[in-house]
Amino acid sequence: MNLDYDMLLALPIIFLVVVVPLWLILHYAYKARASKALSKADEEALAELWKLSEKLERRVESLETILDREAPGWRNRQ
Repeated sequence: MNLDYDMLLALPIIFLVVVVPLWLILHYAYKARASKALSKADEEALAELWKLSEKLERRVESLETILDREAPGWRNRQ
């Protein structure tokens, strides 16, 4: 009779000491790894910003070409 009571008491203690901490560690490790990935909205915003930066780069290059033709030496002015 005493052995059954000890066994019933030991199982929850083992669960609390071994399983729960391991589960918590793995759960929060997964959450941290998942939060580092970009969401779909973030990926779309990043793609839009990339397109905008390429467009702005082409505009700056065009302006530099015009300035090179219209005002040679503009790069050397301070």
